[in-house]
Amino acid sequence: MPQAPMCRVYDRQLLAKVMERSGTGARLTARDLASLTSLPLGTVGALLSGEQRFLPREKAERIAQVIGVDLLILFVPCERAGRSFVDATAPTSEAVPA
Repeated sequence: MPQAPMCRVYDRQLLAKVMERSGTGARLTARDLASLTSLPLGTVGALLSGEQRFLPREKAERIAQVIGVDLLILFVPCERAGRSFVDATAPTSEAVPA
């Protein structure tokens, strides 16, 4: 069975900062975000503390939607076609066209 596409938190401090003044204009606590996204409070806390860096894409999309920002502001998609789970911070040997 194929693994669900994953996303990596771009920057946990940015996530916390955006929660302070979300795109909706409201301040969100970890408890608010957990409730509005139907995620366990422990998962939200782990994302904010850096204990957890990866999340299924559908959950990352839900967080971004609730906060009111684009997914790519908060998360880096980590799966590419034909490859499983890639850490987006790892250097690649692929040449970048000029």
